[in-house]
Amino acid sequence: MALKLYKPTTPGRRGMTTADTEVLTKKKPTKSLIVIKKTGSGRNNQGKITVRHRGGGVKRYYRLVDFDFKQVKSAVVEAIEYDPNRSAHIALVRLDSGKPAYVIAGSGMKVGDQLASGDDAAIKAGNRLALKNIPAGTQIYNIELVLGKGGQIARSAGAKASLISKESPKEGFVQVRLPSGEVRLVNENCQATIGTVGNEQHQNIKYGSAGRRRRLGWRPQVRGKAMNPVDHPHGGGEGQQPTAIYKYGQKTPWGKPALGLKTRRRKSTQAMIIRGRGKGRRK
Repeated sequence: MALKLYKPTTPGRRGMTTADTEVLTKKKPTKSLIVIKKTGSGRNNQGKITVRHRGGGVKRYYRLVDFDFKQVKSAVVEAIEYDPNRSAHIALVRLDSGKPAYVIAGSGMKVGDQLASGDDAAIKAGNRLALKNIPAGTQIYNIELVLGKGGQIARSAGAKASLISKESPKEGFVQVRLPSGEVRLVNENCQATIGTVGNEQHQNIKYGSAGRRRRLGWRPQVRGKAMNPVDHPHGGGEGQQPTAIYKYGQKTPWGKPALGLKTRRRKSTQAMIIRGRGKGRRK
């Protein structure tokens, strides 16, 4: 998929790019597969801001994507659609029962393709199988971590993981290299889709103007060094003060180290990690 370029008629248009929509075959979503999405503007149930710089934006409908897609003997891709709630495109498929469903569109997926899932599914892009039935070295996406919960890993545009080995220190598990480079043990009965997620050029899109980001639901950000000391650890000083940041290290607004601080605390899954993100085994 290519990117669409624009003539520099305004400063915002200079260097601005958008995704080419030629691969999309249907504009309006299927009504039975959408629900109203209420935006929280980054606030919790008490109205307190828990995620900064979010709010506003164009109203959206949430597409009910089937991340599980189990025991489907045959499904036909009817359309490739845009989903405003994710970076990847979605595919409208007609199941063998006659019902429609949305799935994550893989790279190269097109109208008319046949998809299947289960033990009898062929080893080809778009089909969904248990990890124990997928050959080692195969690229996969939409990986299930908890049996019966559906795919959770490698669902964004261009994402892919690799099934690197079926031999692992724990019986009944396989080794999967995640997009971050981390090697993790996953139950061999968990499902995964063969191939890579489509819309690979999404990461190369340049928004060009602030208004385009606002319509996506992002509010302005202010640099910490432009604030007062009461508002941010980087704030204050006479004029520009970069030396203080370099001397004491970059901090979050709450005074914690912003770079390099390990925040992982989930001890229950620590044994599932064979190798961290390119840094050897975690301890």
